Amino acid sequence: MKKNVFASLGLAVLGIIFIMSFTPTAFGADEIKIGAVQPVTGRFAFAGVHINAGLEDALMMANEEGGINGKKIKYIMEDGTYKVDVAVAAFKRIMARDNPVAMYGESTALGKAMAPEIKDRYKILYSSTSFSSELADTAKNPFVFVPGPTYSDMFGILLQYIAKEKPGANVAFFYSDTEFGKDPVPYGRKMCKKLGLNLVAEEVAKVGGVDITSQVLDLKRKKAEYIIFQGFVLSPIPAVLKQARDYGLKAKFMGTFWGTHKMLLDKLGPLAEGYLGVMPYAFYYQTDIPMIQKIRAWTEKHYPKIEYRPTAYMQGFFTGLVFVECLKRADKAGELNGPGLAKALQSLKDVETGGLMCPYTVVNNKIPYGRVYKANVEKKIFEPISGWIKTE
Repeated sequence: MKKNVFASLGLAVLGIIFIMSFTPTAFGADEIKIGAVQPVTGRFAFAGVHINAGLEDALMMANEEGGINGKKIKYIMEDGTYKVDVAVAAFKRIMARDNPVAMYGESTALGKAMAPEIKDRYKILYSSTSFSSELADTAKNPFVFVPGPTYSDMFGILLQYIAKEKPGANVAFFYSDTEFGKDPVPYGRKMCKKLGLNLVAEEVAKVGGVDITSQVLDLKRKKAEYIIFQGFVLSPIPAVLKQARDYGLKAKFMGTFWGTHKMLLDKLGPLAEGYLGVMPYAFYYQTDIPMIQKIRAWTEKHYPKIEYRPTAYMQGFFTGLVFVECLKRADKAGELNGPGLAKALQSLKDVETGGLMCPYTVVNNKIPYGRVYKANVEKKIFEPISGWIKTE
């Protein structure tokens, strides 16, 4: 009887070993998990669905090209609804259930909320929709990277442009009453002093606000010549430009990443004349760029009904490229984990992107490159008026 029991147990153990040896994917041995909390519903969904699509496409494109040294990427996404409490719960749920080696987050607020636990508990590579200067602090956030220049860097690029075009000009900041809006303002103040520009006004408004008459009148009274928007994607920018024209305010308007996109141009129409912005990535209509050609071919094959990929998609896609490059280097080094990915991130120097961005180097957990673009009202596109600029 005992012999039969031991024989049965032995066969069972051998069977398990046999299964583990010949079907590794059943246990995820050849699967790399990337998690994401995306704002695919809620007030940021108009951008979130595109960010999600861009990130997923970059990862699936890598799978189609052989994966991470033969290992396949599994993309796991939950909706954070652009609400911090919902997003934090989704983040922790993914970590507990799936234990990914890298995560993507939906907002500056989520990144700041999770930063201490990412550093001390989870120790995973993390990026997000945010270009927050605080998140790019290597000492505080060694596992976090910003997939482009920070908002402060973008302000710096625009202020340098202003200082060169009109030394001593009157500058104003027009930002939202959010962390997103306020992030680069202290840096902007310092840069104005450094560059000899006169910061004559700081106007604050709610996201989506409609009553901005007092702010526009204040800008006219203080004779603002250049006005930089921060912390808005659409409203109230069109209303500001319209009222500025109605009240005879002759100023040049500028935007950072989330204020430099085709949807805004379509909404502004003729009001966009002279509008300038900063962009770290190429646009979908720049069809002479190899990576844009590749993205367009992928889109035509997998999503034939989609006619345009906005800048939000490009941000998600570029972040996916960085994830893939880090995964390949960490896996090759036998360190496919958070610390290994963080080490791989710091090793990224002069990495080619097929023209989606210039060959980039990670500096202090950010990728500090951008170009100044100008609106072409007739074509309804942004056109580059500068080369690639590496920020400080």
